Amino acid sequence: MFKTYSLHWFGWIILGASPCMADSSGLELFEQTIQPVLKQQCLGCHGEVNTFSKLDLRTRDAALQGGQRGPAIVPGNPGSGTLLNVLEHNGDIRMPPGEEETRLAPEIIKAFRDWVVAGAPYSELEKERVWDFAEEDLWPFQTVAEQTLSGQGKNSPVDTFIQTKLDELGLKPAPRAGRRTLLRRLTYNLTGLPPTPEEMAEFVDDPSQDAYARAVERLLGSPQYGERWGRHWLDVARYADTAGYSNDFERPSAWRYRDYVIRSFNNDKPYDKFILEQVAGDEIFPENPDALLATGFLRTGPWEHTGMSVAAVTRQQYLDDVTHHIGQTFLGMTLGCARCHDHKFDPISTEEYYSMQAVFATTAFARQPLEFQANESRAGFEEGRQYFQEMTRQIDELREELLAPARVRLAAEKGQEEADKASSNILQRYMDQEQAETLKLFRKQRLFHEVSQQRYEPVSMTVSSGLQMEWNDLWAGASSYLKEKDYETAETRILVGGDLQSPDKTVSPGVLEAVARYSTLPAPVIPQTVKGRRSALARWIADPRNPLTARVMVNRIWQFHFGRGLAGNSNNFGKMGAKPTHPELLDWLAGYFIQQDWSIKEIHRLILLSETYQRSGAHPNPEQTRKQQQFDPDNLYLARFTPRRLEAEELRDSILAVSGALSPSRGGPGTHPQINKQAARQPRHVMGTLKPVYQPAPKRSDRNRRSVYSFLERSLLDPMIEVFNGPNPDLSCEMRESSTVPTQAFTLMNSELSHEMALTMALRLENESESLEDGIQRAFQLAYGRNPTAKETEIVKEHQQAQQSHHENHPVDSSREEPEPVITELTSELTGVRFRILQPQVTLDYEHNPYPGEAGASTRALADLALVLFNSNEFAYVY
Repeated sequence: MFKTYSLHWFGWIILGASPCMADSSGLELFEQTIQPVLKQQCLGCHGEVNTFSKLDLRTRDAALQGGQRGPAIVPGNPGSGTLLNVLEHNGDIRMPPGEEETRLAPEIIKAFRDWVVAGAPYSELEKERVWDFAEEDLWPFQTVAEQTLSGQGKNSPVDTFIQTKLDELGLKPAPRAGRRTLLRRLTYNLTGLPPTPEEMAEFVDDPSQDAYARAVERLLGSPQYGERWGRHWLDVARYADTAGYSNDFERPSAWRYRDYVIRSFNNDKPYDKFILEQVAGDEIFPENPDALLATGFLRTGPWEHTGMSVAAVTRQQYLDDVTHHIGQTFLGMTLGCARCHDHKFDPISTEEYYSMQAVFATTAFARQPLEFQANESRAGFEEGRQYFQEMTRQIDELREELLAPARVRLAAEKGQEEADKASSNILQRYMDQEQAETLKLFRKQRLFHEVSQQRYEPVSMTVSSGLQMEWNDLWAGASSYLKEKDYETAETRILVGGDLQSPDKTVSPGVLEAVARYSTLPAPVIPQTVKGRRSALARWIADPRNPLTARVMVNRIWQFHFGRGLAGNSNNFGKMGAKPTHPELLDWLAGYFIQQDWSIKEIHRLILLSETYQRSGAHPNPEQTRKQQQFDPDNLYLARFTPRRLEAEELRDSILAVSGALSPSRGGPGTHPQINKQAARQPRHVMGTLKPVYQPAPKRSDRNRRSVYSFLERSLLDPMIEVFNGPNPDLSCEMRESSTVPTQAFTLMNSELSHEMALTMALRLENESESLEDGIQRAFQLAYGRNPTAKETEIVKEHQQAQQSHHENHPVDSSREEPEPVITELTSELTGVRFRILQPQVTLDYEHNPYPGEAGASTRALADLALVLFNSNEFAYVY
């Protein structure tokens, strides 16, 4: 009698009994021994991922048919098939690949021989799934536990849970931060902007006990709140104004989704409704304009289909993208890991992954007509249209100039009438290589401007259940993509190894089984009809019994207040994510969130009014500082507040704000900010040619808008945002990194924006001050929220005198440097010929920022002070 074998992989387990018991039938042999060995040793190359030698061992029929070398098995005759011969190493081919060390155990080979003698039966019965995951890794799937608070007097629940952990570690919390520090921290946290000197003075001078609480309410009610917290959500959602990939065309109506997000935060939209609208707003609330705009969430990832694309491939790219996106954003689960195989760490099978994907099998892209709403900004629409129309007109003129010589040549050959009616494709045959490539560039750039003009049309970037041809949103690639019947008959099959060429069994729409197994929320019945699939999924996600949803969101909120979530990876609550430092607090917050009707602002209030949030960034007692470094060096248990550097957008917006240049305009299509000329003028290659030259918005009021309203282009990110760890819009960003690299210092010290805003701030200081000392004081109030010390004032005065003397001895030419034409060298993708081309650009009535040549020596010296302040830690960090 041979021993029992246990084969284990990916959270599934199959137990085999003794393979050669005298009373074992062939079917028992298959189920207990043969099938596990095939799965572990053979199917990776012969059926599940590949079919080498055209041999598929997944089914009996396929094994009987065999591959290039004949049948794998001949029932009753073990010597005739190829399978036993290669397992026994009878010949040149030996399996599993390798020498004797990879050969199967003799008892296993004998089991295969006995099985073939018994007729080589296959069993189609599926094995029961064994849930052998560690209990501590299943915490996110378990029902949110009701927490009992120990008596802590007037302490908030947040402080009660935090203090319990600190007591366990023997740590004393730091005292409350000073008022200036606290208001600056709070204002940045809720609005992403510095407090004004007037706001700071009013708060510091207010003796009332509720001054801080009133500041919280004021900031939660400000329109800047939604811009700041909307940006957090847009990071997770991977928002961008372009589609990415080979063309990176504009998504003309994407800005309406961005503005929907900002409005939702400002209006404190209940989070469960926020979910319903983004996943299935078109189905659940078809008459609600906001709900139609909200489903733009399902379109935020990079995606493209062109006339050269394979529809099955680009469709699968979208389905994989949206499935993983839903899992990360709302459930904190990395579903994409189960695309090719059962999840290695979490209780998510490949079948569940494709069942979730089946929810979106009938979802089509749509550009649905939707009138602009009263709460949407249409400022600047007419000027915007005129810009793109002028760009198109200029390109048409250049194009006709290019075609004219070709018409002359064609007329000489075939007559004037033939030349007059000839298309550009025909005329292209009468051009040289450089002219033909230039014509191709004009065509492409004209198309870019045509697409961009549609941002001013009253349509929504949304989806529909089933394709509505009049709403089809695929541009030139529509003719080669899916048709209406493809959505109506859509089926989802498991793709073995994630490979489209290896489809396996069909699956029905479904959800994660672990939620039903470990919580009180049963799996929903998701219809297989064209409509209703996403509605069922959205309601399951937003159900208060779903243990993942509330935990994930309150963890995100906590993270954006403290720099780290209670669970360290907001997009991954699985085994490989960091476990919660305060699991009881996380569950209490999740339960409270639901009790408060999913109010995000109520969670803000709870956190911001706690002593934990208001603590100083350092403990005045050196012994306590030493103990914290010993027992909690990363400040996971929050005995103090962790200082943080401003995020990229906060830094740019703050420079604009303190200089007085920040535009108050809100909403509407994104506008191009000022970026360094080297980046703006670089050639940007797209399919076959070049994108139009980057041109910053001509008006200061458009150029200097908050960063959340900047046009976010996947193929050209704002270098300042990028260098300060801005998000990659192709990926869901759960948390901004905070690296320190030399290019950050170069950007803040040397960029055009820094210098021009420093001069703008100098002009502001002169306008708002009566003396140099007043100007110095005002500069510190604007940048730091405080007055300079006597020592600082003395140092700055000396610096000002030295710099003024320097500028008097080094005057600047008062004439501005005019931008040169953009001439790009291009290589033909067809012939390899290199040539130079003058890129078309619109001549704009450009509203310049202040220029050093227009300012006196004392003003330029003040600008040097402003530049120093921009580059200081006190300006760039929140404490």
